[in-house]
Amino acid sequence: MTVLVTGASGLLGGSVARALVARGEAVRTLQRRPSGVAGAQDVTGSVTAPGAVVRALDGVDAVVHLAAKVSLTGDPAEFAAVNVEGTRTLLDAAERAGVRRFVQVSSPSVAHAGASLMGVGAEPADPQRARGEYARTKAAAELLALSRNGGDFRVVAVRPHVVWGPGDTQLIERVIDRASSGRLPLLGHGAALIDTTYLDNAADGIVAALDRLDDSASVVRGRAYVLTNGEPRTVADLLSGICRAGGVEPPRWRVPAGLARTAGGVIEAVWRVRPGADEPPMTRFLAEQLSTAHWFDQRAVHAELGWRPAVSIDEGMRRLAAHYGGTAD
Repeated sequence: MTVLVTGASGLLGGSVARALVARGEAVRTLQRRPSGVAGAQDVTGSVTAPGAVVRALDGVDAVVHLAAKVSLTGDPAEFAAVNVEGTRTLLDAAERAGVRRFVQVSSPSVAHAGASLMGVGAEPADPQRARGEYARTKAAAELLALSRNGGDFRVVAVRPHVVWGPGDTQLIERVIDRASSGRLPLLGHGAALIDTTYLDNAADGIVAALDRLDDSASVVRGRAYVLTNGEPRTVADLLSGICRAGGVEPPRWRVPAGLARTAGGVIEAVWRVRPGADEPPMTRFLAEQLSTAHWFDQRAVHAELGWRPAVSIDEGMRRLAAHYGGTAD
């Protein structure tokens, strides 16, 4: 099987590509810089460039689509161009090229409208109510991808939730950096329960979804699944564990959740006019994520994808500590 993995220069995309190489698949990657995945054939380019997409799909049997614009803020037109129109370009070219399996890697944020999500499954993606440009455009992209499922073109959407692991610059290293400089508060009491997904588990779950599409009668066709470790922890526990693994003190100060949401909205408005060099310290979406519960029923995921997480949260924390030189106590 020849599999195209888009976005393989990212942490999760690279892990998926390595997992496929390790089991003997022919892996091609498409992203704007070298993937660094040994054994994969890189095609350099963007999913927004039809020529690069056509080259990347030549002779491909299956696609795992992870490439996306991921940020808390930014130009709405850029999010739409990459996340929606890039997905459309890839889907169109994949169908023309005779690709039979397509895994759309999405996000639980596509169905998060700011309220708690407790014990739910993969609720319908909702571009109108999703919070922030990333979530809105990923919701639109997921709906677009699932709408193409039919006949010999088999599509499934997978939403890994809060993926983390050694080398993660999006969550782990930002938490460690901000905690080390005293810029990491707890919102409210830090008691909201949230699910997360260890990196290796997320990659294995995506590969499992790809495999299930091999069966023309599989129930996963045209459906979305949220992947998690299935071990909800409080925000305070998770942040403390990450900080200890990184060798820094956990957060000791608190900000009322309502105040953080209001401040996040103000910071977003300022960032649109005068963006900083890095991600904003707070946004309304981030404040909601850190102060509301979001954990998910995994029974259908385990039964229908035939997948269970192999690495526990505690084992993941031990691996973080080994990587960053901290402790996992």
